[in-house]
Amino acid sequence: MIKRTALALTTTLMAALVTLPTMAQPAKARATAKVDLDARFSEAQSSPKLAEDLYKVGRKVAAVCANCHGEGGTSTKPSIPNLAGQNPAYLLEQMRQFADGRRRNEFMEGMIRAMDSDEKIGMVLFYAAQQVAHQPTANPALAAKGQEYFEKTCFRCHGTSGRGNAQIARIAGQQPDYLRLTLHRYRDGTGVRANSIMTPNTKLMSDADIEAVVAYVSSMP
Repeated sequence: MIKRTALALTTTLMAALVTLPTMAQPAKARATAKVDLDARFSEAQSSPKLAEDLYKVGRKVAAVCANCHGEGGTSTKPSIPNLAGQNPAYLLEQMRQFADGRRRNEFMEGMIRAMDSDEKIGMVLFYAAQQVAHQPTANPALAAKGQEYFEKTCFRCHGTSGRGNAQIARIAGQQPDYLRLTLHRYRDGTGVRANSIMTPNTKLMSDADIEAVVAYVSSMP
């Protein structure tokens, strides 16, 4: 019964993802399904009019994504990542990795493969423009320890503000459970998020280190 319910929910959401943008876009836009993402993204960056049009497409797509990632990309569930304020080029690359199987999540893979190029680019433009809802830490002393660790190690890639760049994720204000799980997976070499940079940088982290960094990073504006 539970499996049937989950399947029905997945089917409904995927149908909504395909149908909603399709109704809003002309046939010409739908023809971009096989357009090179990098080229189309560069085109949007150099054309304010195109970027505006794709942003509107992305806003419609995000209405479906909100079921998991929250309104405006700030998740209401600590285990599901925020997309708000994420670097658009980084987010686009993660979508590409879900689509080709380098990142594995059956639900996400299906959702993203149902989207065409303009929907993908529009979605990342939409989320990049949203503000993360700031969540102050509930444990200032623990966050202070996390800040000390962050400023010794993590800032080298993620920047002093935790906002990353085109190749590296923004982690500032990210959901605590998601951060915790991701750090454990990198450190322990489990799951599907193996990464040549993150793995050695988390190898020596204790559970206490992880908790401190999560407390600090999740509270960063």
